[in-house]
Amino acid sequence: MVIIKTAREISLMKDACRISANALRLAGEYVKPGATTLEIDAKVREYIEKQGATPSFLGYGGFPASACISVNDVVIHGIPSKEQVLKEGDIVSVDVGAFYNGYHGDNAYTYACGKVSENAEKLMDATRTGLEKGIEAALAGNRVGDIGSAVQKYVEDRGYSVVRDFVGHGVGAKLHEDPSIPNYGTAGRGVRLLPGMTIAIEPMICEGGYEVDVLDDDWTTVTRDGKLAAHYENTIAITPDGPVILTVPG
Repeated sequence: MVIIKTAREISLMKDACRISANALRLAGEYVKPGATTLEIDAKVREYIEKQGATPSFLGYGGFPASACISVNDVVIHGIPSKEQVLKEGDIVSVDVGAFYNGYHGDNAYTYACGKVSENAEKLMDATRTGLEKGIEAALAGNRVGDIGSAVQKYVEDRGYSVVRDFVGHGVGAKLHEDPSIPNYGTAGRGVRLLPGMTIAIEPMICEGGYEVDVLDDDWTTVTRDGKLAAHYENTIAITPDGPVILTVPG
């Protein structure tokens, strides 16, 4: 069931989303050669809890950390570890959520660790712009398929592929709500977008094929061909005046 939020509920969500966005920006400051992914996770958790909020991911379905930190061919759900030391040229996708005043915010960004290859830079740029195209299509009266179609067309026109096994989602009092928001699809198809809907759009884009595998820890999701992947995400609200990004730092 799709839950429509009131203006007051969206205002409350903005606080959770701001904390999430600030935590994500903070994580990016620690993405540098020599840092461990566990150290970054600790900074994220410390910041969120200092705001009086709770990390949305910690313990969710048994996930053991506050941030998903996914390096290079890890698409999503990378588990932070003291053994994983970042090195020059890595691309590092950080996914962070915060729960505050009864609502969640959810966002992700792929950071360059030092200087990265031209191929990595182009993948990151295409994925980030793909997210922007998806948000632009999130207009009241449009359908979920318009979002996915916009993302898919942009990235596939540039030679990349869209992960099929994982999608975006509604977000609100629960971290994952209806509807599902695929990053691929047919324009004009799917659930209609209505004012008051709050959704997380999150393209997961691969340098090679879109097939992925989940490792034995039941979380870490990698590209099957070992090529790079990038991941960007914002929580947005559908309004009569167009989409509004809620996960804005400040």
